[in-house]
Amino acid sequence: MAVTPPPSLPAHPDPRLDAILAGDLPHELAHAFGGPFHLLLPERFDANVAAFRTALDEAGVDGRVYYAKKANKAAAWIERCAVDGTGVDVASLGELREALGHGVRGENVVVTGPAKCDDLLRIAVLQGCLIAVDALDELDRVISLTTVTRPARLLLRRLPPAQPHSRFGLDDAELATALERCGEAADAVRMEGFSFHLSGYATQPRADLAGELVELCLKARVMGLQADRISIGGGFAVDYAAAGDWDRFLAEQGPADYHAGKTFTTADFYPYHSPVAGADALRAVLTARPSGTGAPLADRLREAGVMLLMEPGRALLDRAGCTVFRVQGVKERRGYEILTVDGTSLSLSEQWFNSEYLPDPVLLTTGDRPDNAPVRACVGGATCLESDMLTWRKVAFPARPRAGDLLVYPNTAGYQMDSNESPFHDLPLPPKVVVDEADGRVRWRLDRRPPS
Repeated sequence: MAVTPPPSLPAHPDPRLDAILAGDLPHELAHAFGGPFHLLLPERFDANVAAFRTALDEAGVDGRVYYAKKANKAAAWIERCAVDGTGVDVASLGELREALGHGVRGENVVVTGPAKCDDLLRIAVLQGCLIAVDALDELDRVISLTTVTRPARLLLRRLPPAQPHSRFGLDDAELATALERCGEAADAVRMEGFSFHLSGYATQPRADLAGELVELCLKARVMGLQADRISIGGGFAVDYAAAGDWDRFLAEQGPADYHAGKTFTTADFYPYHSPVAGADALRAVLTARPSGTGAPLADRLREAGVMLLMEPGRALLDRAGCTVFRVQGVKERRGYEILTVDGTSLSLSEQWFNSEYLPDPVLLTTGDRPDNAPVRACVGGATCLESDMLTWRKVAFPARPRAGDLLVYPNTAGYQMDSNESPFHDLPLPPKVVVDEADGRVRWRLDRRPPS
């Protein structure tokens, strides 16, 4: 009788990363750090930024890409932004200081986030950053912080009509009041346009709301305001796995596939396969026809002379890094094994959302194992907490893991390295290792921003 194989979800093949993992470097770094670490591949970040710019060029649209810094704290990405002029999206005083401290010009920074503190607004105004104003009281505080020599640069954030319960943005009445105040304070502020924060990854709603913002720009110009750009924020999906693997996984997975009978529904998971992702998602937005108009969004932007801004985070970090843990111990449990690694589940931030980071981890074994048979195993962290599980799922491994083996979680640079990390039990936070290649040699260095 044939045995149904357990549901798996391999990440897309990555020959560049496979070549690095096939060498001695991962094992040497695990020995040197004595704990988990993150590998960063900056050239992938460069390629992703270039892909977004190419999509804008193909559409003939004047646009600007801002890297959403919240997606990963590493300095490596900000260093790249400073060198090639990529913008940076920040949402806190610390993020703004990091961006400026690594050489990003203030004019290349957009400041988002709700209810910004006065110190953040003050520095943003002084450095010429673009500020997405989220509320009327925030607008008043910005106006009060401006100087004679430098007016504040503003976007007014629109409350999405399709998401009326969002805590971000101004409704119709507030927006009308904000425009009047910007006109009255023309010497203090430069109202450059509009923005929105929209949940989800669907492209048509973004095009629809972008089309509305173009019309708002035209109306604002009648009032004497600059209004020549709009920001559509982030929400560009990443495609982690092939369509067939993703569909098969969703169809087959169930409680028996998880440690302790843990249950997940499809709605609990990030869409690990997305048929339209990254720069292709931007192309889809640009070619979509906003509701109520007959022309693609790209045409409306060109006709109105409106620049398109965007703030991708995860999409610029696609395949730009992975996370490596060392196996500390192995125990058997009723037909599967429990691995304990030398880090915690907080290093993979899907746990924050009561979810699971699904792409299969890759086992790097030490020593020969000619007689080993495949096994299934879940992965627990090193703390004394029952729920400290990196992977509840019983993943199929080609050989029985041993202490000292490495587990590599692929494609973790986008949000998985930083959103929820914690030094609980005085465990050190995983360091970030920047890997590049020169003269045919793989080289590495610690990221210039130490873990904190």
